[in-house]
Amino acid sequence: MNVAIVFDSETGTTKAAAEAMAEVVRAAGHDCTVGPIRAADPAMVAAADAICVGSWCKGLFFIAQHATEATMAFIDGLSTLDGKPAAVFCTYKTAAGRMLPTMAARLQSRGANVTGSFKSRGPVAAAGFGDWVESLG
Repeated sequence: MNVAIVFDSETGTTKAAAEAMAEVVRAAGHDCTVGPIRAADPAMVAAADAICVGSWCKGLFFIAQHATEATMAFIDGLSTLDGKPAAVFCTYKTAAGRMLPTMAARLQSRGANVTGSFKSRGPVAAAGFGDWVESLG
C-alpha cells in the first residue's frame, strides 16, 4: 500500500511528527511519501492508496483553534477521493479544539473515508497512529 503524508509546519514540530509517522508506515511494510503541503502535488497525493493530512494548530491558546489556511486550501484542491482511507493529524501546545473534526469534515467533503484523527504535543507519531496504519491492511 502507498500512503501519502502531507503537512504544514511552521517551527519544524509538525514536520518531525510527519516524518515519525512515515517511519511507522514504512515499518509496517508500506510505501510512504512525506512532504510539505506547499510542495505537494494534489494529484499525486490523491493517487496514493491512503492519505494523511496534518497541520500545526493555530489559535488563541484555548479558543479558535484551526488548521492553517494552506492546509485547508490543499484539501480543497484534492480531486474526488472516492472513499479512500484518510487520516488527519495536528501538533499543538495547549489545546486542539475542533480542529481535527473540521479537517476531517473537509476531507470527507472531497470523498475521503476519514478513519483516523491524531494529535501530538511534540515531534512524534501520535498515540494510536500505528493502529490506524495496521487497519489499512
